Amino acid sequence: MKEYNRKIFGERLKYLRSEKGIGQNLLAKELQVSNASISYWETGKQEPCAEAIFKLADYFNVSADYLLGLSDD
Repeated sequence: MKEYNRKIFGERLKYLRSEKGIGQNLLAKELQVSNASISYWETGKQEPCAEAIFKLADYFNVSADYLLGLSDD
């Protein structure tokens, strides 16, 4: 059984954001969360709630499994 790794989530979020060419501020505005939340998620200081994971997956058109490190697709 795999273990959840905040670092993987943060790395993937940062990668997706940079690939889309947007800053933390714009992503925070789009998702209606604080700038600090995006920063904390990317650095592994906090874990996003299920609703935030849903919004991120939808925004970046990826699966929640990808964001959480359960798949590489």
